[in-house]
Amino acid sequence: MENKINPESSPFKRLIQLIEHLRGENGCPWDRKQTPHTLSVYLVEEVYELVEAIQSGDPEAVQEELGDVLFLIFFLAAMYQEQGHFDIREAVIANTRKMRNRHPHVFGDTTVESAEDVRQNWHQIKAAEKNHRKKASLLDSVPKKLPALMRAYRISERAARTGFDWDDIGGVLGKAEEEWQELKIELARDASAFNRQDVALEFGDVLFTLTNVARFASIHPETALSAATRKFEKRFAYMEGRSREMGKAFEDLTFDDMHALWQQAKDISG
Repeated sequence: MENKINPESSPFKRLIQLIEHLRGENGCPWDRKQTPHTLSVYLVEEVYELVEAIQSGDPEAVQEELGDVLFLIFFLAAMYQEQGHFDIREAVIANTRKMRNRHPHVFGDTTVESAEDVRQNWHQIKAAEKNHRKKASLLDSVPKKLPALMRAYRISERAARTGFDWDDIGGVLGKAEEEWQELKIELARDASAFNRQDVALEFGDVLFTLTNVARFASIHPETALSAATRKFEKRFAYMEGRSREMGKAFEDLTFDDMHALWQQAKDISG
């Protein structure tokens, strides 16, 4: 039997009724004044909180944040239903139909040998769909509101799908070195020739090329940067803690003291 989400089942029905009550005449003034545009900001924030919970490895936190995301999704659907466009059931039915169509190796006669075959089929099917055929460029399918690093990765991925790509990771590493040298040249200019806009452009080229390095290495730059940032936060917190144990304000430590604590933090965290 095919598994389907049934919005009329008890938990989903109660959630829909809750939203209808909040939006109703005697509901909440804040909820009543929301629009899809205003709510989209909160949805982005909640999705980031969900991602953070997933990365924390805490199932209880994931459950809570997943619930918050679902609430906002149902809330958005309720507003479009109020406007006479669609309800949550229609959204689920349409998505189920789309997912079945994009998995012909599961629900049809298509044969695949690997996950790469699945990915290629997925993009071919997606490109043939009505809403994607309207796009003037292959790159138009990448949302413009994505965070810059994530969007850079997707843009490079889409472009590479056409064959516009390096042959191997050595080629892209060479390009990264080239862009790094160009950035160093701009940074080395004296004050009379220093141009922040040129530096910013060269710095952006370095970042964009590094997203391609990540793609060739089969890692996601957003995930890698998040992990590196968390590692730095953990080490910095250790330094602050040791400073307090020493009876000193962290800001009052000498550079040598800070460097020594940083090395301790590295030795402990690995």
